[in-house]
Amino acid sequence: MARNVCDVRILLFAAAAAFIYIQMRLFGTQSGYADRLAAAVESESHCTSEMRLLIDQISTQQERIVSLEEKKNSQDQECEQLRALVHDLERKGAQNAVDKLQVPVAAVVVMACNRPDYLERTIESILKYQRSVASKFPLFISQDGPNENVKHKALSYNQITYMQHLDFGTVQTERPGELIAYYKIASHYKWALDGLFYKHNFTRVIILEDDMEISPDFFDYFEAAATLMDKDRTIMAVSSWNDNGQKQFVHDPKGLFRSDFFPGLGWMLTKVTWDELSPKWPKAYPLGHTMLKENHKDRQFIRPEVCRTYNFGEHGSSMGQFFKQYLEPIKLNDVHVDWKSMDLSYLMEGNYLRHFANIVSNAKPVYGTDVVLKAYNIDGDVRILYRDQEDFERIARQFGIFDELKDGIPRTAYKGVVVFRHQTARRIFLVGPESLSQLGIQHA
Repeated sequence: MARNVCDVRILLFAAAAAFIYIQMRLFGTQSGYADRLAAAVESESHCTSEMRLLIDQISTQQERIVSLEEKKNSQDQECEQLRALVHDLERKGAQNAVDKLQVPVAAVVVMACNRPDYLERTIESILKYQRSVASKFPLFISQDGPNENVKHKALSYNQITYMQHLDFGTVQTERPGELIAYYKIASHYKWALDGLFYKHNFTRVIILEDDMEISPDFFDYFEAAATLMDKDRTIMAVSSWNDNGQKQFVHDPKGLFRSDFFPGLGWMLTKVTWDELSPKWPKAYPLGHTMLKENHKDRQFIRPEVCRTYNFGEHGSSMGQFFKQYLEPIKLNDVHVDWKSMDLSYLMEGNYLRHFANIVSNAKPVYGTDVVLKAYNIDGDVRILYRDQEDFERIARQFGIFDELKDGIPRTAYKGVVVFRHQTARRIFLVGPESLSQLGIQHA
């Protein structure tokens, strides 16, 4: 019995040992599988991480590729622009080389202040005809004062040189009731003309104001006039204006006259003349100063029969003086005149006296009252004698022309003679008391 119990215990011990061995083997196997599973999971996680990193790198590379493509396209566009710019610069360089060979006829300066809308209308009118002759007539805008709208408008034209005159000093008028504007205008004119003649060294300057339009033959007219001025130093300035240039008083677009009266409103003078005028330029009323006999020194001005400028400035420093009656009806030339082919030698001092005397002497004298009616009933040219200023003013008012005199000279007059058309091609000559003798005409 005891033996059997012992055998059972041995068997149980062997079974327990075998069980423990098997469990240990199973545990070891499970641990191995667990380790391998953990390693596999870790490996999978590493692969996933590597894959994500690779995907991120690919995405980054794609973004770089897109960025590089955009940069390449941008550089291609820049290269194309640079090629166009180089081509343009080469073209302009060649043009500048040509331009340097072209001596300017005259600088053209537009005198501006505080009217941007007027300035734009003026500049657009000028550029319409100036672009083709820009090297002959370089264009400037000279602004008096700080008006920002005018400055902005002036600077918007890249083919125009901008000048600005700033003077904030207090203006002291010389006489009670005088407009300060006329003192500022005088100061501006001197500053601008000194700059153009002495800084930019132009030999001639054409002065326009910011309320003017020009005719199609404006530049051809002044180019021909420049040649005339070079030949005849008794011509003090050339104007594009006729004070009696209203539609009813003009006819011939080719007609030119000498005048003892300074017309202004679009005029050209030379550096030689400015050398004389600049040191004694007045504090006010600069154009009136130019009209004075003491500054003429027996020189005259050239003016056209039909105006080459039109003044549309109803509002300005002169407050619209004479606008409705004299300025608004002005005839602006609208036909082509080939000035280069015309012989203007008749305007030379010696020639013109004989030329003008001849046409005045051929005019039929009219006397007495009702001279307008009498002139109307005569087919050809008419001459009417006036005795003095009062008589001239009376007759001028009857016809409707300017009846004003400056420094004893009627507007447009040459040797005291004022000429204008009357309703047709007939010319009316208002002849002063000394005019015929000055012209060498025997009284008829």
